[in-house]
Amino acid sequence: MWSREMSLLLMNQVRRWQRTMILSLLCVSVIAPIVFVSTRLKTFSPVGKKEFMDDLSTTKLLTENIRLNAIEQEAGEGIKEPKLVVYKDKDFGSAVSLGNSDENNKSDQFDSAGNTFNILGSNGKNGERKEEKKQLEWKAVSHEKRQTNLKAAQHDEKPHPPVLRVTDVKVRLIRDQVIRAKAYLSFSPSGSNSHLVRELRTRIKELERAVGDATKDSDLSKRALQKMKGMEVTLYKASRVFPDCHAMATKLRAMAHNAEEYVHVQENQASYLIQLAARTTPKGLHCLAMQLTTEYFSLQPEERQFPNQKKLHSPNLHHYAVFSDNIMASAAVVNSTVSSAAEPEKIVFHVVTDSLNFPAISMWFLFNPPGKATIEVQSLDDFKWFSTNYDSILKKHNTEDPRFASALNHLRFFLPDVFPALNKVVLFDHDVVVQGDLSRLWNVDMKGKVNGAVETCKATEASFRRMDMFLNFSDPLVANRFDVNACTWAFGMNLFDLQRWRRRNLTSVYHKYLHLGYKRPLWKAGSLPLGWVTFYNQTVALGRRWHLLGLGYNSGIPRREIEQAAVIHYDGVMKPWLDIGISKYKGYWGKHIKYDHPFLQRCNIHE
Repeated sequence: MWSREMSLLLMNQVRRWQRTMILSLLCVSVIAPIVFVSTRLKTFSPVGKKEFMDDLSTTKLLTENIRLNAIEQEAGEGIKEPKLVVYKDKDFGSAVSLGNSDENNKSDQFDSAGNTFNILGSNGKNGERKEEKKQLEWKAVSHEKRQTNLKAAQHDEKPHPPVLRVTDVKVRLIRDQVIRAKAYLSFSPSGSNSHLVRELRTRIKELERAVGDATKDSDLSKRALQKMKGMEVTLYKASRVFPDCHAMATKLRAMAHNAEEYVHVQENQASYLIQLAARTTPKGLHCLAMQLTTEYFSLQPEERQFPNQKKLHSPNLHHYAVFSDNIMASAAVVNSTVSSAAEPEKIVFHVVTDSLNFPAISMWFLFNPPGKATIEVQSLDDFKWFSTNYDSILKKHNTEDPRFASALNHLRFFLPDVFPALNKVVLFDHDVVVQGDLSRLWNVDMKGKVNGAVETCKATEASFRRMDMFLNFSDPLVANRFDVNACTWAFGMNLFDLQRWRRRNLTSVYHKYLHLGYKRPLWKAGSLPLGWVTFYNQTVALGRRWHLLGLGYNSGIPRREIEQAAVIHYDGVMKPWLDIGISKYKGYWGKHIKYDHPFLQRCNIHE
């Protein structure tokens, strides 16, 4: 009994020792590797770290090679190669690389699919080396492209904005839909109130309200585009109800004809209103004329005389003439000529006006003398011979057209009689501005001609005029005496040789054609065609920079041409002193007007 108990105790102790030894071995096998690795990490050298990173990059490159192999295999099945992406300057910091986190994530996903080792095994080591070489080449090319893009981006610091084309396709389509809808409405019986008629009327109102005054597609709202689609559906319904295409074509032609007639009426009305505005004197000019007239008659007779009157008939000076009934226009011509002259003391200005405006214009230049230049103001009443002659001409012609009825316009054909002591004179229209010294103009070779003028026979310019635009070449008299292709010229700034004019008696030529015009229509109203026939073959062309035309009707004249011209001309109806004048040209004229003058301020005349 005792021996059995001793044997059991001994067996239990042996088992306890066995368990202790097994647990000890297990602890040693677990703890020893941890201690060994930590000791190794503490003694890691930089070279070892570099080798460790190389091992990681090699592992990563291997993964990328596997992915590239997969792409090649897929490309063989008909999948197109992805396009190269050019990154902007702001994207260079996050450009795609082999160490990209997104690519790593994709690699992990690819490995998890279980295909990595199969593909690796099928390609072998040779495939790995080829793919590694391709990968390195692709990396070098990508780096070079990024550097090139970076340089280009740095070079173009201010990139050009994209060019946006303005279109009106949808706007015109909407307006066409409205026209078609109105045409279909006209086919319905009068008084009809069917569902289609009501729908067409509703669609027309909605679409007209939605498009409003839009002129380009970008002005249209989403609502307008939705209404356009709805109208298209309604028009389709109407085409099924009214399928007669011939009737539709006839109706559209009638509507087009009515629209053309309406446009023609509106154009005539607009032209009439513009002409009316051009012929109407602004309220401020009326006020100015009245105030200056009052001041003039308050002066004593001796106070109304201008200084230096002995220079008026000297042929050795530079004589300029302007015929005008406009105070401010005359002032601009005189002031601009004198201020632009190199030798203003050689300038003599002859201003001729009608009897109504003579006191006001005289008073203006008495208040504002033109510096060192000499000035003379004359009235038409001073030329008794002209008043009698012109009154009889006007009665025979029986017209109220100001282009023909203006006595000042026709006085230009009597220059040798107006200035009997002068040999040469430069005649200005009152709507010009002088911008340069004109002393060289007096030395121009006239080549035996009487009139020096700028030609208007260049077809590419807005000032182009043909002889048959103003002369009636269907009349044998005109067709036999004049060439329809002869070069035309302009009034505005003209140099006249008065001695040759007298010798050739050109004033009588003017009288002859003027009287012939009473019997049959030889030309349009105005003094320009009379000038063409009077000075036919008697005109020499001046350089184009002497006289620039078009500032009263052409808004597209380049600024450089304006500034290079010696004289600029506001010919046309849009004069610079009128509200309808072209605003961007008014400054060239306005700088020669004294807007701070008390009389102008009292009459509320300003820039």
